[in-house]
Amino acid sequence: MQKRKLGTSGLEVSAIGLGCMGLSYGYGPATDRSQAIALIRAAFERGVTFFDTAEAYGPFVNEELLGEALAPFRDQVVIATKFGFKDGKVEAGLDSRPARIREVAEAALTRLKTDRIDLFYQHRVDPEVAIEDVAGAVKDLIREGKVGHFGLSEAGAPTIRRAHQVQPVTALQSEYSLWWREPERDILPVLEELGIGFVPFSPLGKGFLTGAINETTTFDSTDFRNVVPRFAPEARKANQSLVTLLGEIAARKQATPARIALAWLLAQKPWIVPIPGTTKLHRLEENIGAADIALTPDDLGAIAAALATVTVQGDRYPAHLQARVGR
Repeated sequence: MQKRKLGTSGLEVSAIGLGCMGLSYGYGPATDRSQAIALIRAAFERGVTFFDTAEAYGPFVNEELLGEALAPFRDQVVIATKFGFKDGKVEAGLDSRPARIREVAEAALTRLKTDRIDLFYQHRVDPEVAIEDVAGAVKDLIREGKVGHFGLSEAGAPTIRRAHQVQPVTALQSEYSLWWREPERDILPVLEELGIGFVPFSPLGKGFLTGAINETTTFDSTDFRNVVPRFAPEARKANQSLVTLLGEIAARKQATPARIALAWLLAQKPWIVPIPGTTKLHRLEENIGAADIALTPDDLGAIAAALATVTVQGDRYPAHLQARVGR
């Protein structure tokens, strides 16, 4: 697989990473542990060197899973994890106090069976803690060799600038895809200016852009898409036109919609590294294959023209979660 550098930091990773959240959290029952370990190792065998987790995924169990799965080749991969929720529980609210950041780092090192966290993100901006204090806490961990690089997730442009002045930000992780393009307006220009890499999560629209979901699809009761307005049946029906257009473009390239969606992201900037997640080997291989697709200017123009005819329906988060992004 091709490699990419996250901005000007020098941190080199595979062009496509693996988002591991769904193996333990968020999309229904957790994957069987042995199967999850096999999938993570299969990703490494196929060239993936960038693996994303968080203490909140479980909580804790996803980090433990990665620690076991990646132990045989720890020094050949980049592991990213996150801090920022009280006791690691999303529902408990935010907590990015410097003392808590240190606690999370120490615990994550144990769970990940490692002596350093390659990329340590603030999971969501905490309005109760100055971002300068957050950046300073991670800077201390970097000085101590416990953390390699500092990242932010779903932060707004002013916050990114303030954090970067204290400790250079290596990467921003936020949602970005063919059906959520808001980062193009304010975020991508700031990242380019400051030399910060971009790691899009949900690059396949939480599965919708694969074409495998329609208005009749049902989700497990524990799947968080049940509360996402964009996944209400009427919104899925309205948004099907985007998937149809994507499918037509994919057919012309002899590819799948998922591969085109990921290749489109890779074509936007050389410092963008999407992290699609999956629990299935055939989807993993499909996603990895996107790195081999080169979209021409004509292809990108056709995609842009197609997107201009579609208005995506539904918010990407319910209101209480939307309030946590873009700060």
